[in-house]
Amino acid sequence: MSALCASVMVFVCAAFASAQTVIPDAPVLISENNSTRALTVSPFKWRGRRLPTAAQVAWPVDEETRVSLFVTNLDLMKGEGYNAFRADAEDADGHRYPLKVESLNPVMGREWIYVMTVKLNGQIGDVGDVLVRVTWRGMSSNRTRLAIGHLGDGPKDDPGAIPTPAPLSPPLPQQPTEGGQQRVGPISGDRIRFMEQATFGPTPELDALLRRLNFAIYLGQQFDLPYPSTPYPVLTLQPDNIPGTCTGDCIRDNYTMYPLQRWFYTDALYGQGQLRRRVSWALSQILVVSGLDVTHPSRILPYIQKLDEHAFGNYKDLLYQITLNPAMGDYLDMIRSTRNNPNENYAREVLQLFSVGLFMLNQDGTLMLDGSNNPIPTYDQTTVNNFTKVFTGWVLNPVSPVPSTRNFIDPLVLNQTNHDITAKTLLSYPGSAGHFQNLPAGQNGATDLTQAIDNIFYHPNVAPFVSKQLIQHLVTSDPTPAYVGRVAAVFNDNGLGVRGDLRAVVRTILSDVEARGDVKNDPNYGHLREPVLFVTNTLRWFNVRAASGAVGSTSDGYINPQTVAMSQDVFRPTTVFNYYSPGYIVPGTTVLGPEFQIMTTSTSLRRINYVNTIVFNTIPSTLPGSTNAPTGTSIDLSELQALATTDLTGAQLVDTLNTKLLHGTMSAEMRNIVLTGVLAVPSNNPLLRARQALYLVATSSQYQVQR
Repeated sequence: MSALCASVMVFVCAAFASAQTVIPDAPVLISENNSTRALTVSPFKWRGRRLPTAAQVAWPVDEETRVSLFVTNLDLMKGEGYNAFRADAEDADGHRYPLKVESLNPVMGREWIYVMTVKLNGQIGDVGDVLVRVTWRGMSSNRTRLAIGHLGDGPKDDPGAIPTPAPLSPPLPQQPTEGGQQRVGPISGDRIRFMEQATFGPTPELDALLRRLNFAIYLGQQFDLPYPSTPYPVLTLQPDNIPGTCTGDCIRDNYTMYPLQRWFYTDALYGQGQLRRRVSWALSQILVVSGLDVTHPSRILPYIQKLDEHAFGNYKDLLYQITLNPAMGDYLDMIRSTRNNPNENYAREVLQLFSVGLFMLNQDGTLMLDGSNNPIPTYDQTTVNNFTKVFTGWVLNPVSPVPSTRNFIDPLVLNQTNHDITAKTLLSYPGSAGHFQNLPAGQNGATDLTQAIDNIFYHPNVAPFVSKQLIQHLVTSDPTPAYVGRVAAVFNDNGLGVRGDLRAVVRTILSDVEARGDVKNDPNYGHLREPVLFVTNTLRWFNVRAASGAVGSTSDGYINPQTVAMSQDVFRPTTVFNYYSPGYIVPGTTVLGPEFQIMTTSTSLRRINYVNTIVFNTIPSTLPGSTNAPTGTSIDLSELQALATTDLTGAQLVDTLNTKLLHGTMSAEMRNIVLTGVLAVPSNNPLLRARQALYLVATSSQYQVQR
């Protein structure tokens, strides 16, 4: 990998490194019979029956220009249409331009061929030939040539590109295979991808289990597991200020997130309830409370417990319980908001970040636009002011289970005398009159709160707003509108008339066609592994254990310093907007890539340093002098060492890592680089060869961007 791939441009390098992977069931762009030039026609001139025999020579340089392309090798689900597809064009200078897909329809008489109309990007200009591709369900088509402005002067064809003329009959369905044999269960690439999406990383044991189970059975087992799979730490409420008698470990264990961070990593590495922990971790980055401000772990733990309790429950219940959670009340000032001194922090964030967002959304997550093509605000300051009134008068329960401490265990209670009892006008949307848009004067604060949560929960934005963020955390940072729409539909109705069923939502996210599939070669699919997942994925695959390396030993969970260096401090996000924004765009692109907001030159090097630490050394044990039996953390490289011992060519070692870490999609260029690095190590040192191979693969852009 080049130095560029080790910097903030990881995503781009990974995209191009794997862009030419061929997938049998990927879409195919139809070209002329004897060239790679796309078969195209003007949508305003084509009559919808006979395919054109040749491409138009050049298309006008005009942002209003529409071009109809022809696509085959598709097997669409009922209701699946143009918003499941994306298209882009690349010019001779390597600049890529998104093309808006506006329609998709089968060709009459040749229903296995579809005509796709795209709108040209006004920024392209008169560049001559460009290479056009379409993507669908995380898979990229071949790239065909399209002339814009004039013919020629474009990039070279992709290596191996050949003409792809229109098929005369429907393509045969593809059968899933592995190792040349047809498989009934999930094939390896998708099986490993599923483990990365539904857990904190694959393990050899889970891989063996999923060879026998289908994903639906595993999900059902995860939904039904009791929790927590790792017992919560025993934490006692503490006085606000650190007593003079509390020093050293006492401060660390009672006034920092240390005990919760150790528990979290222990559960992430070894706990059986992986899916609940993943979803709870995602929810903690949506409904944010930060240990930077609420510094007592005993005060944060009840917040985590509520996320765990409702991770597979109903989002309305979760929203209500989190609203009355003491840590949230302290973090966003609700416990200090009174009718005479109102504080709008919680009112603003529950709307903007926890439920409906700033602008009206279609059910597929795309922005609604007004007649001038401007986004439509979801609410205004007056709405915030009215919700602020709803949230007045709520305080910590005055009776604490521990003397001389404030009660951060039990839900907030109402002090009615400090509640604003004036009339309130809340969110307006179709049907909002039946969901408490207008609260009358003189109501009890508890009634106001219940009705306000109902008003928020039934807003049409909630389904796409929450669904998209959960997809981003579990599967891919930039899901297609079709994917968001399918999940939002289940949020709106789980099939039994229930709205907000997170169990159904999570099942749909992980079962969707855009999540599943053996190979994903869409350059914009997947996500940069956030630091926590980057660390846990590498540890779990290689039998994470104590620093001693003793078989059966366990890590002490003191891993958070590794992710702090990468700008992700567990349970201590920098702001209420989380470690990164779900709307962050990768610089120089139009692609959503939230995790890239904390990917800098510095943090990219610290990712490499982490891999160096765990591969060539160990993660240090707990702090010196600790009373918590420090063990540290290491990984087991015996399997890789054995491969390096028996196969002196290095091929089996590299190919095993390709399967385990890259779903079998390592590019030929990368394989040559890794193999060269492995063979540079003397064959009489197989452990060093194993370490070298794992280091090169785990630090590569193709691994750090999870597809």
